[in-house]
Amino acid sequence: MALSWALAVLSLLPLLAAQSPECGNLTAKHITNATLDQLSGKWFYIGSALRNQEFNQSARTIQAAFFYFDINSTEDTILLREYLTIGSQCVYNTSFLSVHRENGSLSKHEFGKEQFGYLLLTKDPKTFMLAFSPKDEQNMGLSFYTDKPQATQEQMNGFHEAITCMGLQKSEIVYTDEKQDMCGPLEKQHKEEKEKQKENEGSSDDRALG
Repeated sequence: MALSWALAVLSLLPLLAAQSPECGNLTAKHITNATLDQLSGKWFYIGSALRNQEFNQSARTIQAAFFYFDINSTEDTILLREYLTIGSQCVYNTSFLSVHRENGSLSKHEFGKEQFGYLLLTKDPKTFMLAFSPKDEQNMGLSFYTDKPQATQEQMNGFHEAITCMGLQKSEIVYTDEKQDMCGPLEKQHKEEKEKQKENEGSSDDRALG
């Protein structure tokens, strides 16, 4: 859905090394605990260019999307909580991602196999990208995420630069529109339920101590 997974079989390290100097702002490297700390929290799906037809069609149904990464660095897993606006309705999904530190990728089991997305970081810690099938011209793709519902012009420039580095075209990008988001009320409900649960747990602890 919002992350639009596609199979990637080669590391981005040799791919980026072979590209022109303007690609130097992108880094593909091992994932560390610091990397995971940077990814933790709420993110907004801004847009993607996906040549895999199945994933491209899926991306075109998404009007707006945001999600949460809940990191477990001990087990190298991420709980993904997605809030997607599709057909002017809110769709909520949860799933687990596996962290592959050595080759800098995240994966999930989907369509009967493990699908990989390679993590691309820029100098801006408020954004990240996931690259898919970078050596497969028919199925390659790139998705872009920021910590705010709207990307700045500088952030968009970084995304467009990465699109060029991948060998994609800006005309292939499908964007979301945060103004069409319908998931705000559900997110608020989930936050209230979580706070209530914490309060109840606190009360139980107090009674146990008493």
